[in-house]
Amino acid sequence: MTKHKIAVLGGTGKSGTYLVRRLLELEIPIKLLIRNPEKHCFTNPLVEVVKGDARDYNSVLDLIDGCHAVISALGQPKGEPPISKDASKNVVNAMRKNNLKRYIVVTGLNVDSPFDKKDEKTSYATQWMYENFPDATKNRQEEYAYLTTQEGVDWTLVRLPMIIQTEEKHPVQVSLENCKGDKISATDLADFLIAQLDNESYIQKCPFLFSV
Repeated sequence: MTKHKIAVLGGTGKSGTYLVRRLLELEIPIKLLIRNPEKHCFTNPLVEVVKGDARDYNSVLDLIDGCHAVISALGQPKGEPPISKDASKNVVNAMRKNNLKRYIVVTGLNVDSPFDKKDEKTSYATQWMYENFPDATKNRQEEYAYLTTQEGVDWTLVRLPMIIQTEEKHPVQVSLENCKGDKISATDLADFLIAQLDNESYIQKCPFLFSV
């Protein structure tokens, strides 16, 4: 398991808090990009906080400096313009400036890949997202399209069903074609994301991860 410093976006969010907890349990040093660090108290010496926004390139550049890889657990902030594509563009550009290659990012099951064989339930969930959250859903798809054009970046886009905020662990399954489950434990997700730091199986791929 790598012990190099990891840059984390979305570390105070729904799944990000579990990711941060697991990284620290494994004694992996991290840098966190946080908009309002005064609202959070991190006393662990393995944590370095960078104040800033993922939409701001200089903030992301500051975050990535000195890190070995990047994990993004960014969600869509309520009432704000879509963030996913802009954040990934900033991350990729900052990574290139710092000669980094590994970028692991979470997204929804609504993202389509040319290799998909989505069943009726997953296809319906995708359509539902487009009907109810069209801008954010389209932006997630554009993020994927952008990443597929970025040569030299070892990205992995992890597609997820509903995230359950729990420390419980369950058997999980990974598929490049379809999401056969309707939920994933935030703890299982954190473990999977961390495992990808040393796993090349899903480089430049977008696996579904779900509980079984």
